Amino acid sequence: MSGPHRTAEPTSAPSRDGVTDLVRWAAFSCFLVPVALLWYGASFAGTAGTALGLAAVTGVCRLLLRRSERLAAHPCGGERAGRGGRGRRRRPAARARGGGRHAGENTPVD
Repeated sequence: MSGPHRTAEPTSAPSRDGVTDLVRWAAFSCFLVPVALLWYGASFAGTAGTALGLAAVTGVCRLLLRRSERLAAHPCGGERAGRGGRGRRRRPAARARGGGRHAGENTPVD
């Protein structure tokens, strides 16, 4: 259909989440590596341990990537302003103060 009443077509595919793609490849390798190990004669126990280790590392990496995305999305660098509870509380910076006892170079110290 041509002319002014043509339906709008998307110009590009929707953007994909890079973390999701990364986790998909990691999950694929969690499947592929044990299969390859079994194929080349590794023991079943060793292969199962490898699969569990890869799955654990993949899960932790996914959590850390999602957390870093959430922190990067905050304009304040990840600090939560105005919310009590979980955020860290900062003390005001100590001001430099004059006075006090300062030992000179030739002054004995107690």
